[in-house]
Amino acid sequence: MTGNVSSRHDWRKVPIEGYVDLIGPLLSRREEGRKIYGLHTGQQHQNALGSVHGGVITGLLDQVIAMEAWKAADRQPTVTVQMDTRFVSAAKSGDLIEAHATIRHGSGSMMFVDADLVSGDRLVATATAVMKIVRKAD
Repeated sequence: MTGNVSSRHDWRKVPIEGYVDLIGPLLSRREEGRKIYGLHTGQQHQNALGSVHGGVITGLLDQVIAMEAWKAADRQPTVTVQMDTRFVSAAKSGDLIEAHATIRHGSGSMMFVDADLVSGDRLVATATAVMKIVRKAD
């Protein structure tokens, strides 16, 4: 991605390494008290049909869910135990896709999290995940 990452919203680059940095940069902003994450898509994200590859969408959803679970777990590491993804519509190469996650329930070492991914006003995918909190050794 080139140019200014701020378009109509105040996007900031998330300083993160690993897989998401390979498909990113991952962006974030605040909207109505919640964190929204974004990814400007391009040719490198598309499948043979010109749509954003499902692996990019599930990878972004998994990262967003993990980051929100990490914050809710007082910054304890979390790992994905299970994630179910439903593809509702396609995102096209060049779209800005946005995702947000909601913690539905937490119980001791587990969290249950939902997430939506949109392109503009169009819902692209939803996910439901079970996250395990990995407690740091004292």
